[in-house]
Amino acid sequence: MRLYLVLTAILIGACSTEPQPPLVATDLVITRPMPGTGMSAGYLSLTNNTEQKISITRVASAQFASVQLHESTLENGVARMRAIPELEIRAGETVTLQRGGKHLMLMRPTGPADIVSLQFFDDENLVLSIEAGFETQLN
Repeated sequence: MRLYLVLTAILIGACSTEPQPPLVATDLVITRPMPGTGMSAGYLSLTNNTEQKISITRVASAQFASVQLHESTLENGVARMRAIPELEIRAGETVTLQRGGKHLMLMRPTGPADIVSLQFFDDENLVLSIEAGFETQLN
């Protein structure tokens, strides 16, 4: 009888859970554009809740003319930054975009704004849309 109750509780719990969105963002930080540069950076963690990989091939924002995926590396003691064509997030995994590694570069603000919207695409499919306020950039 006790085993039956446990199995019933597990089945009820499994049937009543809300479906997870395919991609979830946490710890989002968008820096304010540096004076005279028109560039900001974005840092966040992205978690893939699906059983298939998600490849972020494009990020868009109404507040910036261009958003690129970038990666910072250290080569022969020299810091370099380059655009990367996509960000792969394997099934069930989390990828963190952070200072000194992979990150977003937001370029050429389209006007004054307090909130930044970001849309993440896997090819032409929108997989995540989020909004965040600016963080004050620390020097």
